[in-house]
Amino acid sequence: MRTGTITIVGRPNVGKSTLLNALLKEKIAIVSDKPQTTRTRILGVVHRPDAQILVLDTPGLHKPQHKLNSRMVRATLESLGEADVVYVMVDATSLPGPGDRAVFEQVSQATAQDSPKVFLLINKVDLVNKAKVLPVIDAYSKMLKWEEVVPLSAVTGINVDRLLDLTVKFLPDGAAPYGEDFLTDQSMRTLAAELIREKILAQTREEVPYAVAVTIDTFTEEPKLIRIAATIMVEKESQKAIVVGKGGQRLKEMGTAARLDMERLFGRKVFLELWVKVEAGWREDERALTELGY
Repeated sequence: MRTGTITIVGRPNVGKSTLLNALLKEKIAIVSDKPQTTRTRILGVVHRPDAQILVLDTPGLHKPQHKLNSRMVRATLESLGEADVVYVMVDATSLPGPGDRAVFEQVSQATAQDSPKVFLLINKVDLVNKAKVLPVIDAYSKMLKWEEVVPLSAVTGINVDRLLDLTVKFLPDGAAPYGEDFLTDQSMRTLAAELIREKILAQTREEVPYAVAVTIDTFTEEPKLIRIAATIMVEKESQKAIVVGKGGQRLKEMGTAARLDMERLFGRKVFLELWVKVEAGWREDERALTELGY
């Protein structure tokens, strides 16, 4: 039996959370087309007959503009210290740029002492024809000394199982630390808050997705029903108006979509109540960030 920790890193929006969900064959991390969707480290556990693999999804590495972003980047770099294997994910639809080079440099510095095995994952190969993806693979392959280079698609599953097979070889021997039914360290409250935020990301644009946080005020479990009351926090009155929508319609639609996802995930009916409040400058407020779990 082998067991070990994998940390997934990369620029925002390269598909790290989608890969985590694909590895687990279960949705535990929210996804969207907005950068910086993932704000905290998320643990998912892959169970195999020959191994238990602890996978850490992390916020995208970027240049911080708020205290929230600084905490996100710090969480990612700290997660590298836990890794037996690091997955550095890039996007197959473009050649290496300054953002990728910055990621590689940060990974090299953060792993210099512990020396984990580092894989290069070239994601979204399903979006590029083979003739065009080969030069991309070649360009990225030359930028660091990689233990493995794996082209894949987290969305379609191309090479995802192969990635796990390659990974197990580099994990240390050891007993599984978690039971067979353990999937993630995220609580049901956290999952509920993130599902609400995912629906907001899907329906809003510009500055709104980045200025939104969700808190769960009450979470009451009954035999056949879960009652959840949540508050959506924004920084401006104008953002509140966008989230609520005309006559409260957008808030209602987002609440319905989140509730349906919760019911699928929790296996019970959910009664969900949502409120929206303005908390100016919460992304720069250390106390608020700590209370929000960032």
